[in-house]
This record gives sequence, structure tokens and C-alpha cells, in this order.
Amino acid sequence: MPNEIRTVCYDTQLQIEAYHFEGIMQKFPNHFHDYYVIGFIEKGQRYLLCKNREYIINPGDIVIFNPKDTHSCEQLDGKTLDYRCINIQPEVMRRTALEITGCDYLPQFSPTVLYRSEFAEPLRELHCMICQNENDFIKEELFLFLMGQLLQEYSDTAAEKMVQERASEFKTVCDYMETNYARPSTLDELSTLTGLSRYHFLRSFTRQKGISPYRYLETIRVGNAKKLLEQGISPADTALLTGFSDQSHFTNFFKKFIGLTPRQYMRIFLNEAQIQQPASREDA
Repeated sequence: MPNEIRTVCYDTQLQIEAYHFEGIMQKFPNHFHDYYVIGFIEKGQRYLLCKNREYIINPGDIVIFNPKDTHSCEQLDGKTLDYRCINIQPEVMRRTALEITGCDYLPQFSPTVLYRSEFAEPLRELHCMICQNENDFIKEELFLFLMGQLLQEYSDTAAEKMVQERASEFKTVCDYMETNYARPSTLDELSTLTGLSRYHFLRSFTRQKGISPYRYLETIRVGNAKKLLEQGISPADTALLTGFSDQSHFTNFFKKFIGLTPRQYMRIFLNEAQIQQPASREDA
């Protein structure tokens, strides 16, 4: 749509991303991220399916996705969506949790949706500071205060242990896909790793993970493609290096899940590098 605005900013101080989508109608199919997402709706009503639970989210509601939380969403009211979120890598979350709680662990947040949350406004303020390249320590202060409250009120280490125990059943096949995402895989290979028939492997994996094995693999490929694009690797080379059959398939899949084309995503990080190091600027 011509009125869509999609921006991504990376904060080198906090080491987190800030996404801002305005005026979008895009439906996002079932997928997951390998990082934490904390976002909120500014405008529009959205249907969310996360870990096989249904939600209706409205302006002022916060959503929190843990790494590997499978989810999909689409617009409900026929209007466009305005949405902001911050993305936090697990190592950054671990470091933040250690600083705040004194415990070295990866938190598991629950519930997925915080309705009409009091944290929406400070989250919006933090997001704006990141997008405006705020350098004062007030940004760090706000981030730590916000994460401290979320960790205290909504993180559940017991739930984390339960999820880890349940996930261990398919850990071998998940590890295999995460290591061998760049090469073609077959259903026979994956099911053999679990000792299950192809049918029972498909059914059990999808039931437990909330996502099919093929979609799991494609999501891993997109996550690794993002890292290559951030380094300035061309979309064509990135498609080849991450196991996509061709650049067209890669572009379509990437935009479906990220909301930007690979080239649009790459340019964000090229521009950031040029701003930070003007003396070594090179044409993309």
C-alpha cells in the first residue's frame, strides 16, 4: 500500500532493535523469532494466535513473545495497523536479567498479552528515544526500569523450565535444522532423527512446537538471512547462503515474515554504518 511506513532502527548502546509499522494491513502467517519481542498496538484491532491460544488486541495492549513462541496475526476491523516493538536478543536479555535480578537465566514471560497495560506509555517513550537516536542516559534508565517491572511481574522461571523439558523431546531435530539450514533437508532425514514415522513426526512436532517442521526451517533461514543482510551481503548471495531455492522465493518469504524486502532491510544497516563511520563510506 502506498501509505505504508515501515522503519527499523538499531540502538548500539542498548543493543536492541526498534520496529515501527504504520498504515499496514499485512497478515503475518505462523512463525517465530529467535529473540524476544515486546510490542504494542497504537491503532487498529488485531487477531493474534500464539501457541495455539487466541487473542484480540487493541490500542494500548502490549504483546510479549519469547524466543520460539509461534504466532500469527491479522487485522480485524478493516482499518490499518500502527505498531511499535523492540526486539531483544537472548544474550542481551540474559545480561539485563542478571543485572536486575542477580540471577543468570533466560526469563520466560507470561502472559502473551497485557491488556490496557500501564507499560504501553513508557514502552512508547523508549521506542521514540531509540528512533530519535537519543544518547543521554535517560534512555538506559527507562529501559532498565521498564524491564525491571516486566521481569518482576510477568517472568516465570518455573514456566521456563517446563518449556525446556517439553522442548527436549525434539531438541535433536531442532539442533539439526539450526546447524544445517543452508542445505536441502528431507522429511525422511528429520523423522529418522526422532525415530518416528514421517506422519507421526509431522503431527507430534507441529503439536508441540505450534509450527510445522518446514515452517520451522524456513524461519531459521530468515533469521540467519537477517544477520547476513546486516553485514551488507547482497540479497542474491544471502538467498544462496541460507538455503532458499532462488532469490524470488527468498524475497517473498522474507517480506511475508519481516514486513520489508531483503534489500530494504539491508539498506537500514548500510545507512547506519555510513552514519557512524562517514570516513569509510562505500557505495552499496
